[in-house]
Amino acid sequence: MTDNKRSLLVLGSTGSVGTQALDVAKKEGHKVLGVSANRDVRQIEEQVRFFGCPACAMADESAAAELKIKLADTGAKVYSGADGINEMILESDADVALNSIIGEAGLLPTISALQSGKRLALANKESLVVAGEIVMGLAKEKGVEILPVDSEHCAIYQCLSAGRREDVKKLILTASGGPFYGKKREELSAISPADALAHPTWSMGAKITIDSATLMNKGFEVIEAAHLFGVSADKIDVVVQRESIIHSMVEYIDNSIIAQLSVPDMRLCVQYALSAPERREAVIDELDFTKLSQISFGKPDMDTFVLLRLALDTLDRGGAMPAVLNAANEVAVSAFLSEKIGFTDIFDCVSETVSSLSARESEHNLEGILASDREAREKALNIVNAMNRK
Repeated sequence: MTDNKRSLLVLGSTGSVGTQALDVAKKEGHKVLGVSANRDVRQIEEQVRFFGCPACAMADESAAAELKIKLADTGAKVYSGADGINEMILESDADVALNSIIGEAGLLPTISALQSGKRLALANKESLVVAGEIVMGLAKEKGVEILPVDSEHCAIYQCLSAGRREDVKKLILTASGGPFYGKKREELSAISPADALAHPTWSMGAKITIDSATLMNKGFEVIEAAHLFGVSADKIDVVVQRESIIHSMVEYIDNSIIAQLSVPDMRLCVQYALSAPERREAVIDELDFTKLSQISFGKPDMDTFVLLRLALDTLDRGGAMPAVLNAANEVAVSAFLSEKIGFTDIFDCVSETVSSLSARESEHNLEGILASDREAREKALNIVNAMNRK
């Protein structure tokens, strides 16, 4: 790469990863050609004006109409609705699309980015959870490399450069364990949203923070890693690393292990997704080993935090089952954050939904997967409503 500046689209630019991506763009002088959000008009207007973006998109159509009025003096084109986000991606000549949209809503933007031939910096893990075979197949067809922005997958991507792919023995994903590490199910029944949002090491959005607390996020990351790096579930281990200093590891056939370490800061992952395989001057703080009291390890408790085991099962079953898992989880987490159900009800709602739709493992095309997603959401919502009436 001769020019160290990129032009990029930041999708989901008002969220945790999106704002950090814009921070990296500002520090390194990258040109931001477009931003998108759901309905945060104020923040998108500020971003468009600061970066001089020629385009922006709002998933919420009423928010798009309001934004169009506010940006009338700028000449920026405002795209409206979910289709508008995809239209902006396809029409933009940006080098990179960074997709940090939350949930299944990020799938079609991922597909649009790949169809347009842009480098894809992927922070939307649900794209690979819901439709991993389709996404990776399209990336291969278009000759587009997907650069992971998740800290664990960014770490593995870097560690894989230390050896040949055929010499990889296993991938080792690390997990913080969340705020309830060591607790049993009976200790979790009274957990409030505020309790679950108090992550010990990372600052993240609400949905992913709850997923970290249930270990669902780690389950999604196993599915993501399997597709992204082309390995089976039996070659992926999960280990709890409480301090979130070791972001993941790769073990080779000679039993040597290569690890990537840094302070927990997503800006490094964003920076590397934009520059890889080159490295740039730091945008994060230096890791000072003398200030670390310890680096500890443990096993994830899959008997208490059953969603991690369920994720491994849906990966083995394939088809639309991971999409069913994700859809049910999105519904259950939203209900928990709205205080309609309890923390452990998330486990039960997702498990019951997956069990009831087991036939969906035969679905492999996008239409069938999205139909399974809709059916799972309806089933999960019915379960939530039944729980709420108790």
